[in-house]
Amino acid sequence: MDISCVTKDLVAEQDALDDIVAHGRGDVWSQPTPSIGWTVADQIGHLTYFDHAAAIAITDPAAFSTMVTELFSAVSDESASFDDITLGRFRAMAPATLLEEWRSARYLLAGAAATLADHTRVDWYGPSMSARSFLTARLMEVWAHGQDIVDAVGAQRILTDRLAHIAQLGFITRQWSYKNRGLSVPDGDVLLKLVAPSGEIWEFGPESADDEVAGPAVDFCLVVTQRRHVDDTALIATPQALEWLRIAQAFAGPPTDGPAARTVTL
Repeated sequence: MDISCVTKDLVAEQDALDDIVAHGRGDVWSQPTPSIGWTVADQIGHLTYFDHAAAIAITDPAAFSTMVTELFSAVSDESASFDDITLGRFRAMAPATLLEEWRSARYLLAGAAATLADHTRVDWYGPSMSARSFLTARLMEVWAHGQDIVDAVGAQRILTDRLAHIAQLGFITRQWSYKNRGLSVPDGDVLLKLVAPSGEIWEFGPESADDEVAGPAVDFCLVVTQRRHVDDTALIATPQALEWLRIAQAFAGPPTDGPAARTVTL
C-alpha cells in the first residue's frame, strides 16, 4: 500500500471523528473520557497539537526540533506540565473554535503529507520514522483517541477496513512492546489471523509460527492501542501470544498499561 492510500485513510478517519463531535449534543465537549482528567475537548486538543506538530515536522524539521526541545525542557524543569503545553491554549477555547482549530491543523497535515514520498523519513519525538509509518501512527492516534470519545459519549461509529493500518502497526511493534519495558523478546514468531470489518481475513506473520492470535481485527486494534484489556475481547491467543497482548503498545513513549479487565470470572 503506497503512502497516498495511508494519507487518504488518515483524512477519512479524521472526518469520521469530526462527524461525531460536530453533530453531538451541546454538552459533548465537556464529557469526561476514559483518559483520567481529560474531557472530549481535551482529546480533540491533543489531536490538534500533534497534527499541527506533525505538519511542522514534515515541512520545517528545524522548527520542529525547536518545538521538541522547548517541550522537553519545560517538562523536565517542571516549569510546566505536558498538558499545560499541549492542551493549555485549547482548554481556553469554545468548542466551535477548537473544532475549527483542529480542522485547520489536520488540513495543514494533509497538505504536508502530500509532499512525502515512500522513502522519506520524518523526525518525531523519538527516532525518525518512515513517511508511511509516520502517517499510520497519526491514523492510529485519531482512531484511538476517537475511541475514548466514543466511549465517553456513547456514540456509535462505523468500523471500516482502515483498521488494517492499525493492525499492521500493532503487529510490527510486538518486539518494541517488550524492549520498551526492558524485557527480553521471546523467541519465535506470532501469526495473526484477524477478521476485518468487511469479513476479509487478514494474516500477519508466518504460517509456521508456533504462536497465534485470532479474532476480530477491531479487538486487536483496541488492545494494541490500550483501549481494551485483552480479557474483554473475543481474541483467542496461545499463552506466549497472550503474554504479548497483555503488554502490547503500538504507540511511542514510555511503557503504559491499558485498562484493567472488566470481565469477572466466577
